[in-house]
Amino acid sequence: MSKNKKQDIPNSKEIAFNKKAKFNFELLETLEAGIALKGSEVKSLREKKCNLTDAFARIKKGEVFLENFNIVPYKNGGYANHPEIRPRKLLLHKREILKLERAIKEKGLVLVGVRAYFNEKQKVKIQLALGKPKKLYDKRDTIQAREAKIEMERSLKRKL
Repeated sequence: MSKNKKQDIPNSKEIAFNKKAKFNFELLETLEAGIALKGSEVKSLREKKCNLTDAFARIKKGEVFLENFNIVPYKNGGYANHPEIRPRKLLLHKREILKLERAIKEKGLVLVGVRAYFNEKQKVKIQLALGKPKKLYDKRDTIQAREAKIEMERSLKRKL
């Protein structure tokens, strides 16, 4: 498993990105998972009609499901369209599932959906991250650091 960087996934077409994941969680490890979808869901994802903001993964009976991943129904789907929000099965190896389950139970971590993308074979993939929820004071520190960085950049631009 690797750190969360854009260079990790070459030749990928990004569909959605969870901006709040880094703000609400301290992301420790990331992993890639396939996702079981219906045809109309894939067509809707090609149009980037989805929201990953509140998405998280839950382990039930040895399987991993992505909850709250909002995919807008395909406009030309007709009667065979999909519901917007439903649990979607993630495709992982058994040893990966066991490792994640152990980390969630022992360390109190959460599986968060970070980004969705098409890989080079045009398969939909979800990048998950094991995250530790941040406390309110941690979030304030994040905001302070971001504002300090912006202020430094502004002062450097004024001098040049």
